[in-house]
Amino acid sequence: MKLVGIVGSNAEVSYNRLLLKYIKKHFNTLFELEILEIKDVPMFNQSDDQTNSPVIQNIHKKILSADGVIIATPEHNHTIPAGLKSLLEWLSFKIHTLEDKPVMIVGASYYDQGSSRAQLHLRQILDAPGVNAMVMPGNEFLLGKVKEAFDVNENLTDQRTIDFLGSTLEKFVKFVKLVSVMEEPKAAVAEPEDLYATGKVDTTIEGVDMYAEDWVEQAAKAVNAVEGNTYVKLDRGILTVDQLNYFLASMPMELTYADHNNQFLYYNHTKPAEEMLASRTPGQAGNPLAKCHPESKFNSVSWVIQQLRSGATDAVRVNVPTHGPDKYVVHNYQAMHDKEGNYVGINEYILDFKPIIDWYLKQTGQTLVGDVDAVSGASQNNHEEVDAVSSASLNENTTEKVDAVSSASIKG
Repeated sequence: MKLVGIVGSNAEVSYNRLLLKYIKKHFNTLFELEILEIKDVPMFNQSDDQTNSPVIQNIHKKILSADGVIIATPEHNHTIPAGLKSLLEWLSFKIHTLEDKPVMIVGASYYDQGSSRAQLHLRQILDAPGVNAMVMPGNEFLLGKVKEAFDVNENLTDQRTIDFLGSTLEKFVKFVKLVSVMEEPKAAVAEPEDLYATGKVDTTIEGVDMYAEDWVEQAAKAVNAVEGNTYVKLDRGILTVDQLNYFLASMPMELTYADHNNQFLYYNHTKPAEEMLASRTPGQAGNPLAKCHPESKFNSVSWVIQQLRSGATDAVRVNVPTHGPDKYVVHNYQAMHDKEGNYVGINEYILDFKPIIDWYLKQTGQTLVGDVDAVSGASQNNHEEVDAVSSASLNENTTEKVDAVSSASIKG
């Protein structure tokens, strides 16, 4: 496996360059790493297009030929250096070098928490339209107190830090392999996905415009749908429609249903869109999934649906770190089946696991133990391995990627 490492500093002496050199030397059994410098990259100026300059084209070609990218960034005034930002601007101006490219972020800093704020900002930049990198979620390596971290031979001295770095790099290798499988042409496991839901299934409500803001009301009238105190016989229970709504609204997660015709039919509407983990609005119910995602992500959305439809997997899940350090949000895409085992759609549920983890630790008296010089959080345990695809939709209010296959995160 061939990776490139980008030194996020143009300084003559850089601990982030040192970190990449250490990775290249000590983890060469995992991958081959070529280190790229940004010191000659011109300041971004769209009025003076340097896209075809030798320095930009050299970096562009190196990244395109690599399987993945490791970016090592320092922190300058709570963000990434101007030189690194200029490089990313050039690579997303007329060329889109990092699109769908697996990226891992590392960083070194003089302070305890490493380059945590710069890394968070860098994730947001890499998620931006035009960049669209596939950043490895949930795993961070933040090296603090760098003056004490290396010895005179430029080797890391703390074994826990070395072990954590190694485990994170191993996970990135797995992530790169997963992405390569996703990006390769695949044998058809099902008919090409019709994200516009132009077909129909047994439960399709015909004669109602899927794009109508009041689709729910029109569809309910068309089929004489029951509501209120009308009883519904379920598999093991009898509830009124109101009780079903109460029950679903009480779930400590955001729920979404998209049927096997790729039509977004339902979400448990309990909060306004701006307060949700993946924003949705009432008028989006009834839309085809094509209306719920940017066109650039149709291939990823189709891939997830085909994995679930074909039975290749029952669930695809991913941690979305852009919700902030006080949350651990996981998006789960679960295949649904009827009694005969036929695929009938996707149940997407989105849950912040952090309150559950905090409650568990309080109940058991256990704690998460880690090295603050190496990680920004308190844990040094193995994080869940990535089992997901790249982000599939954008929350326009926050510009964060929300990986929602069946959600309607883009306001119509």
